[in-house]
Amino acid sequence: MKTKLLNIFLVSAMILGVSSCDLNYFPSDELNGNVLLSDEGGAEYIINGCYSMLKDEYEFLGYASGNTYIRHYFQFAEYPGDNVTLSGRTTDPLYEATTYKMTDNLKNVGTLWWVGYKVCFTANSLIEGFPEGTSAQSDQIIGEAYFLRALMHFQLVNLFAKPYAQGRDNMGIPLRISTNTEVTTRATVGEVYDQIILDLQKAASLMKGSRGNGGVASHDAALGLLSRVYLYMGENQKVIDIVNEALGGAAPAGKLDADYAHYFANAVTSKETLFAVAHTALETRGQSSIGSMYINDGIGWGEVYCSDPLLNLYERYPSDVRYSYIVPNFAASGKDVVTFPIKSDAGDDFRSNLTAEVKTDGSGKYCEIEGTKYRINEKTVNGEYTEYYVTYGGEDCPARLSKAMVSRNTYPNYYVSKFSYQDGDPMLSSPVMLRWAEVILNRAEAYAKLGQDANALADVNVIRERAGIPAAGMFAAGNMHGYANALDVVLDERRMELAFEGHRVFDVYRNNLPMDRRFAGVQTWEVVQPTDNRIQLPIPYSETSVSGIPQNPGY
Repeated sequence: MKTKLLNIFLVSAMILGVSSCDLNYFPSDELNGNVLLSDEGGAEYIINGCYSMLKDEYEFLGYASGNTYIRHYFQFAEYPGDNVTLSGRTTDPLYEATTYKMTDNLKNVGTLWWVGYKVCFTANSLIEGFPEGTSAQSDQIIGEAYFLRALMHFQLVNLFAKPYAQGRDNMGIPLRISTNTEVTTRATVGEVYDQIILDLQKAASLMKGSRGNGGVASHDAALGLLSRVYLYMGENQKVIDIVNEALGGAAPAGKLDADYAHYFANAVTSKETLFAVAHTALETRGQSSIGSMYINDGIGWGEVYCSDPLLNLYERYPSDVRYSYIVPNFAASGKDVVTFPIKSDAGDDFRSNLTAEVKTDGSGKYCEIEGTKYRINEKTVNGEYTEYYVTYGGEDCPARLSKAMVSRNTYPNYYVSKFSYQDGDPMLSSPVMLRWAEVILNRAEAYAKLGQDANALADVNVIRERAGIPAAGMFAAGNMHGYANALDVVLDERRMELAFEGHRVFDVYRNNLPMDRRFAGVQTWEVVQPTDNRIQLPIPYSETSVSGIPQNPGY
């Protein structure tokens, strides 16, 4: 293989680190390009550098600890949603992500933009520098470069632009499909999506299989991501076709890991994983890991918990193995308590909790607060499930009954362990970006939107069976468990199956649905509409001040 020396210089600079954060990169004649040989070893070195960029800590505006692409991405894809609750103010910029108070000079916003385009640039260097057809091994690596370029553009356009469903002609993000960075303009959302499709089709054609485990891209990973792209575009028949192609006649259940209770601790080696950001035991981040915010276990911060609405879904079937990733931190007293969010006398725009012991009398359950008795009332959801509320302060407050729990700032510690316990380390995981369960649910959603309810419910039931839901909890046309339609079934199943994995924010807004955040936590007690400009991240000031591209509305 032969490669251009300029590209060797450029990609060396990218892998070793660049101080500028705008999209225009410059070669350094002080770097030794010979470190990247013009053979398959050089290509592998470059692509491995791309994978590393997703997890490496970078100093950005004086901020380094925990400053990784993967950490920020998962927080922006989950924290503005309704699956998690933040239990207090923090100086970490994740607070702004959670509360929709983003600005264009936040370090997490800038790092996502900077690193995402670093990966694109480095992938472009490989694509331009190494010709196709030299060998199956080199084609595999080039295919991985196309996959990563598509993944970065896809994640950035969904973070920094309006959902595709709101219009192809809305401002998207800059497209970087070559190492020529002389001009920086914002392509439309539609143009970005079109390029992502081309890249994934190219990736799938070049990758005949995989170079290893789930820590590297593969042929199936390209098809799996393509199914998500088509789903976001509303191309439902194409979703079905691409998932069928990926399955190749195999039964969906056979693609799932039977040991779901330990899946995330062993994600890189699991057959279910299509792509994960692989971490080794030497790459544990301790308190700056993703898992640190979700769980304590002696070292983590443990300040972000499972939200009440998501808990309500899991508790419909306590045997659901997915519920085992929610780890309640029970208090020693063992008392039965009721907890519900209340308005603040200080006029705060968020709600804290009030907790009281559950008592009973001849009329049923109640709690007593400052000498006043309050009834714990029941309501039936979907015709089958019981939820509770307490009428307090003139409104019906959704309530939770449980054993007494340890709490932080009145918020019970419902820890989340999906990002913990790889190699037994509570702060170590290899975060999963793409897995077969999602791909199956992509097809289920597409079926539902095309009115093929029986097929949609069949795919949902595959997921539920693996989760240990009893036969009585399966869905059928004559047994919808109170749901109005198959699409609502699929969206709730996606929420439970893919919780905390970076899907929820996009799943809600791309379907033009509101985000109901009226539950306890430091987020504003509100319903966020899908057209709200706050759902787009601001383009970093370090970019707009250099290239002059327009800022998103509202910033």
